[in-house]
Amino acid sequence: MASMSFALNRFGAKTTLSPDFEHSSSRSFRPSTRVGLKITSSSTATESEPDLSVTVNGLKMSNPFVIGSGPPGTNYTVMKRAFDEGWGGVIAKTDALEINFSCPHGMPERRMDAAVGQDCALLEEVCGWVNAKATVPMWAKMTPNITDITEPARVSLKSGCEGISAINTIMSVMGIDLKMLHPEPCVEGNSCTVLWCYFYYSTPGGYSYKAVRPIALAKVMNIAQMMKDEFNENDCSLSGIGGVETEYDAAVFILLGSNTVQVCTGVMVHGYGHVKILCAELQDFMKQHNFSTIEDFRGHSLEYFTTHTDLVKRQKEAIEQRKAERRGLKSDKDWTEDGFVKETESMVSN
Repeated sequence: MASMSFALNRFGAKTTLSPDFEHSSSRSFRPSTRVGLKITSSSTATESEPDLSVTVNGLKMSNPFVIGSGPPGTNYTVMKRAFDEGWGGVIAKTDALEINFSCPHGMPERRMDAAVGQDCALLEEVCGWVNAKATVPMWAKMTPNITDITEPARVSLKSGCEGISAINTIMSVMGIDLKMLHPEPCVEGNSCTVLWCYFYYSTPGGYSYKAVRPIALAKVMNIAQMMKDEFNENDCSLSGIGGVETEYDAAVFILLGSNTVQVCTGVMVHGYGHVKILCAELQDFMKQHNFSTIEDFRGHSLEYFTTHTDLVKRQKEAIEQRKAERRGLKSDKDWTEDGFVKETESMVSN
């Protein structure tokens, strides 16, 4: 289980790590007391700049960029550095809970972590336990290692969770050492005294970062569509995870319905200061499209996703419409110069 700590910076003002905040949920919330850290906002946003601030389950954040659960947010020192650099939040502890129903490294063979996220009955039971006691917002983190990710997401929301995080890492085997014939990576096991060698062992583990982004986008899109159709968007949230490294990645997750985007490996690769680049470039994207706030474009691209059957139907209708509008060549003299080229191109186009 992980929990979230947000840097609730208000431009130009000092705030604590866990200040009092307004909350719209039906829970009876109380301010956290696990604090003692003051952060000074470094934002220089002006009225002319697009507003990156977001409010998620009543928690106000200066931007949608959150450091995901992992090494970049493990202790006071790194969290303070993250907030000093300008991150909107860190998956850590205090203001909200992110329950990990998805880690492939959490002994799923013992019905823990990812095993819970793959069993909707067990997921509903655990969500019920936590929500019965929780006094802060709760997000359920989804595993991608499942046929239909909307099923556990739906169960989590119906069981009282305020938000969904998706995705966690994808089960994988990295490879086999063709010289030693053992898996990679591996750990040293027992030795063979007769052959004077050691045996090396491994287990499938979680694959992450840029390679999983297309899969993450598809899963987030599916969850966002389900939430839009079945739940009040003002009562629940979606945090996109999976290979976020640039403002393009962040914008795409938001266009598919994410309220926030989480970054973990990207922080380890580029450092905590990378958030400044992410914020500046996301604002540039918003300026290009005349978006003033994140909500102006959140979920905008969902309407363009449909079924394969519908795609075939739409393409057929488009072709028939173009054929009906096509003028055609009326005489031999039209088959010359520009008229010939234009008509030929129209005949071979889709």
